[in-house]
Amino acid sequence: MLEVGGGAGAIQLELLKAGAAHATNVELSPEYEPFASELLREAGLEARVERRLGDFVAAAEEIGTADNVVLHRVVCCYPDPEALVGAAAQHARRRLVLSFPPDRAVFRAGSAVFNAFLALTRTEFRTFVHPAATILGAARSHGLEPALETRTRIWRIVGFERARQEEGGAGALEPVV
Repeated sequence: MLEVGGGAGAIQLELLKAGAAHATNVELSPEYEPFASELLREAGLEARVERRLGDFVAAAEEIGTADNVVLHRVVCCYPDPEALVGAAAQHARRRLVLSFPPDRAVFRAGSAVFNAFLALTRTEFRTFVHPAATILGAARSHGLEPALETRTRIWRIVGFERARQEEGGAGALEPVV
């Protein structure tokens, strides 16, 4: 599995415990590394995880594909959703799961207020509320189709699957296991 913006790696740890063979985490912020190292050491999973620091979009060509790609609470932290989701979709051999805030006035207003606070504190980080059509379209343009969707109060979570070409050319979604 590949997790983009996985922070300290809690999701990948759970997936490794559930049977994933290997995980790669591409994280922009170096502040998570001490916590990630400690979590991996405690779980005894250091040998099954590759952690990379950097911008996933900029380094995409250097990163291998994975059966499953996860972007949890990351799309709203990146200014270009088409580039981010598109690169993630290109890396997903089977599935892509992502979460993002709904494009509603209340979330756009909250993001604007939070960004104003960040600007006042001279913090470079910004949040974004991107149009859902842009996010979903970026995944679809790379051969992925929505297979599940759920919402929480704050997050819209969409799981995509890659269409599989059967013999004879008919496309079918690969079953989720």
